[in-house]
Amino acid sequence: MRSWLAALLTLTLILTGCGQLIINPDSKSASTGSDYGMTITLPTDRYPETMAHIAAAIRAGASAVCTIDRNGADANRDASLRGVPTKKGYDRDEWPMAMCKEGGDGANIAYVTPKDNRGAGSWIGNLLSDLEDGTRVLFVIDGALKQPEPDEETVYYANCTAVREAGAAPLHKGDPGYSLKLDRDKDGIACS
Repeated sequence: MRSWLAALLTLTLILTGCGQLIINPDSKSASTGSDYGMTITLPTDRYPETMAHIAAAIRAGASAVCTIDRNGADANRDASLRGVPTKKGYDRDEWPMAMCKEGGDGANIAYVTPKDNRGAGSWIGNLLSDLEDGTRVLFVIDGALKQPEPDEETVYYANCTAVREAGAAPLHKGDPGYSLKLDRDKDGIACS
């Protein structure tokens, strides 16, 4: 079982025209590579909501490569968020990011709690701060993450207060965002 799991976690998926989604549980840092100015392994344990969104977006066909284009970030952000309403208590997370040439119209958008989203954004921003525009960065997803199906909505609530603020209470088993962590008596109904 362990060797099967190790083989599964080191699986590399080739995505047409968008680089690679590499599942690698052993690497949690940034490194440089020959085809890319940097390869970043995303820490799914530190920012689970944002990283689940990025993984789902890449699996759905979004680019795993970011070509840095800081000058185009404002226009990309406007294009990607056009028509996506704000939601109280959540940030609208974009993948590819606005600072990527690949971002903008057609970017994958998910509602993510501000703490998770802004922490992930700051972490990534610090890693990319010294790179010049035009640098290609490959994003690698840590294999410890449960990867959602492409059509699965990624919803995560930190606690029942967040569920109530989102207007989603009560959550029933199978609802987006339901988890046993929120269902204290394990009866299939959370945050009632």
